[in-house]
Amino acid sequence: MNRNAMYFALALLASLPGCKGQAGGPGAAQVVHGESGLAVIPLTITHAGQQHRFKVELAKSAFEQGKGLMFRTKLGPDEGMLFPMEPPRPASFWMRNTVIPLDLLFIAPGGRIANIAANAKPYDESQIKSLGPVGAVLELPGGRAAALGIVAGDTVSW
Repeated sequence: MNRNAMYFALALLASLPGCKGQAGGPGAAQVVHGESGLAVIPLTITHAGQQHRFKVELAKSAFEQGKGLMFRTKLGPDEGMLFPMEPPRPASFWMRNTVIPLDLLFIAPGGRIANIAANAKPYDESQIKSLGPVGAVLELPGGRAAALGIVAGDTVSW
């Protein structure tokens, strides 16, 4: 098998729901979400010295970001989806085909939360916008940010 065919086969295998692949170097197991097939990474939000830990799906490609959490019927309290924005730019989201309410946390390039759109309404096609350029957007279950006291200015790391 030539090298390109081998890489294609490995990428295809890693994208299958429930499969686990390798990333990040020797011995670093990559967790893959069983429903989306996206990598799951740890993310921490620090609020008033307290850390809140999440496991979030990483939506990197334009296709992954376009689909986001559409059609999903559940999201655990410490789960979410992260949309990295490279280069940083103003972001605009909507809730088309999104079944569950979400909190959208717009993260400035330095890792601070710039603004939060709380409890975005399912299926609403109104634009939900950042207040300026962002380096990422984090979607959490609706109401989760308020329940944990997370506010603009808190820091996010992943």
